[in-house]
Amino acid sequence: MTVRIGSVELPNPVMTASGTAGYGTEIGAYVDLASLGAVVTKSLSPFDWAGNRAPRVVGTPAGMLNAVGLQNPGAQAWLEHELPRLRRTGARVVASIWGRTVNDYAAAAGTLAGAGLTALEVNVSCPNLEGRGQMFACDPVATAEAVSASGAAGVPVWAKLTPNVTDLVEIAEAALGAGAEALTLINTVFGMSIDPETAQPTLGNGGGGLSGPAIRPVAVRAIYDVRAALGDVPIVGVGGVAHGEHAVELMAAGACAVQVGTASFWDPRAPRNVLKELARWCERHGVGNAAELTGRAHHARTAAGPATDAETAAQEPV
Repeated sequence: MTVRIGSVELPNPVMTASGTAGYGTEIGAYVDLASLGAVVTKSLSPFDWAGNRAPRVVGTPAGMLNAVGLQNPGAQAWLEHELPRLRRTGARVVASIWGRTVNDYAAAAGTLAGAGLTALEVNVSCPNLEGRGQMFACDPVATAEAVSASGAAGVPVWAKLTPNVTDLVEIAEAALGAGAEALTLINTVFGMSIDPETAQPTLGNGGGGLSGPAIRPVAVRAIYDVRAALGDVPIVGVGGVAHGEHAVELMAAGACAVQVGTASFWDPRAPRNVLKELARWCERHGVGNAAELTGRAHHARTAAGPATDAETAAQEPV
């Protein structure tokens, strides 16, 4: 089940997704954290941050909306109080960071330098105060600046990108060009729900991010398109993974590994279950190494020859 994500080797391709398992130890009673590929922490900033007003999470027919607002105690406090407990579990740790400015990313990354992290996931899907509130990940220049600044941690950098853009490939190229070893695709999709009884938004922040089963096809398409355009680039797939077959789908699209997020809200054992189901799937289908799954959908297309004009047209939005 061993996989590689750039220079990082993991014993298997299943991780937690940032923001969905706290700082890791919260689900330790249900999952042997050392048995997972890695634990990805909730996003950390160089300062403590209170997040958004409640309600912060609301269910939808095919997932959930969240507007937690990146609440965290700050990178230094996490180092002192949370990381030691996580280390004792034997887990490989990928820290996620965020910031309001490029200097914030540099500060958060610098604080985490020397912490023995497996990798640093740079969440550029948050508002950029220097860009008048636009997400860093909506602009290739801002993305590149944030990713470059995050190199201060001295560990492999993974750039977590949003699907809420016109040209994801352009943003992905910018992140890779700025030093990202891998791309984490995708973050949540913009969404909102309104309570018909009150005619008001159900989230305290108004809108939020949609995650869960509803966005898995969006994640598959994003991963597939980036792989098709940029070739054999390391990708971590995330979005609606709740079963082993879902991991196969994202990996066939081009991901080297996957993260399990929203599924953990209704079953904290979900990452463990996905890993077991993926291993059984590989055994049933004669797959000797999980890494063989990466990009399989592209191999089939290549073997069948180039897409016809009709097939290409069918892939475009109506």
